[in-house]
Amino acid sequence: MTGESLLLGIDGGGTKTVAWLACFIPPGPVEIVGRGSAGPANPQAVGFSVAIANLDRAVETAFEDRGSPPRTVAAAVLALAGSDRPENRRALVGWADGRRLADRFEVVHDALPLLAAGTPAGWGIALISGTGSFAFGRDPAGREARSGGWGFLMGDEGSGYAMAIAGLRAAAKAADGRGPRTQLLAALLRSLNVPRAEALIPAVYAIAGDRARLAALSSVVSETAETGDPVAQEIFNEAAGELARMARAVAAKLDLAGGPFPLALAGGVLLGSDRLRRNLAEQLASCRLEATPVQLVAEPVLGAVQLAAAMIGQPGAARE
Repeated sequence: MTGESLLLGIDGGGTKTVAWLACFIPPGPVEIVGRGSAGPANPQAVGFSVAIANLDRAVETAFEDRGSPPRTVAAAVLALAGSDRPENRRALVGWADGRRLADRFEVVHDALPLLAAGTPAGWGIALISGTGSFAFGRDPAGREARSGGWGFLMGDEGSGYAMAIAGLRAAAKAADGRGPRTQLLAALLRSLNVPRAEALIPAVYAIAGDRARLAALSSVVSETAETGDPVAQEIFNEAAGELARMARAVAAKLDLAGGPFPLALAGGVLLGSDRLRRNLAEQLASCRLEATPVQLVAEPVLGAVQLAAAMIGQPGAARE
């Protein structure tokens, strides 16, 4: 179509990769015209060969969804965990150049699109709790700070993975009599479809290499907490506290603690649990942090599209 500019926003995480294709025809709005998805694209979790394959597939399915063959777009933004590491950035830029993805291409870390999509003016704090966890902030002057994002061996507190592991450990202690009784034990047995506590060992270790599947067990912790189980509730309270401490650390670095600041929330754990969000709000208030407005960002990839639009001089919201 004459005068048409195509844009790509890509969000690659530890669970899935999402690519949205957008179209801009002056003087109209930026409109989403194709959606694609694939498996995880976090190189630290799945390796570069799998990550690149999933990036390719997500882009291809976005064009398929539009009903047009892949071609070079005007601008593309890839938001990916770990992309601030030089070796990761070089590999991703090489991938984009090799397939002639875009005339203009930028790699950003996965929290930046959250601020674009979830805050009124592109500054504030973004807090993610999904398979992993991470907080990122930007002040009105453009200074940036981060907290968390250390990965499952050194961090990821408040994440689905951390809550699932805490729930499994509580269940094991209850089975041994080393810890308080908890409904988590029976709930996890049902979820993993095993008959007794000892059978948890092979069931859990069979999926130990798949962090996303392990993290999905956090839903069992959530459901058990809702029944009033004190052990599960304590796990949730601790997760909310860890997330609040991440936000507080970022706010302190950027001098945002003295007044209200926008807060964008994302990740399947935060978006999927009213209880966790309520606990988080209480923990933030106890830290004397005034987070307002609070926006839930169900599709961070929309922010990547908005960043791509800004690269060609078309700032503003994209329209789905």
